[in-house]
Amino acid sequence: MSSDPSPEEVSQFVERFAGVLANSGVPSMSARVMGRMLVSPTGTMTASELAEALRISQPAVSGAVRQLIQVGFISRERLPGSRKDHYRIRDDVFAAILERRNNALGEWEASTRAGADLFGHDTPIGRRLAEAAEFFNFIHEDLDQMITNWRKGHPVR
Repeated sequence: MSSDPSPEEVSQFVERFAGVLANSGVPSMSARVMGRMLVSPTGTMTASELAEALRISQPAVSGAVRQLIQVGFISRERLPGSRKDHYRIRDDVFAAILERRNNALGEWEASTRAGADLFGHDTPIGRRLAEAAEFFNFIHEDLDQMITNWRKGHPVR
């Protein structure tokens, strides 16, 4: 069993993790907030705790949590006896992220299929768009099944 990481090690992990999320399209401040909440022992933090831990301003925290709430990756709650909002990261946040990405694949498939219909399946453009639609459908269906299988074995608490 290893000892608890130092605050500096925690900060370095959060920044590296946030960089990975940012490289895959998550806004950088939201990625930092999500990374910090992920390593919170309770999975909840207040705006002031996030600002202090990440050394960022309250308005920066506000914008990030607003975006994360909007996409359903965190929730706002009041703890008994507290007047402050606490933000809680979803236990299944990574499945939720992939579900959102998978929904986008469904939209990509529909759009490219509509393009193939528009240009005609017997044209080079139509064939290219139809193949893209088939690819997006293939990935979408497989990822949907994988998420379903994951959720069967890992119910959300």
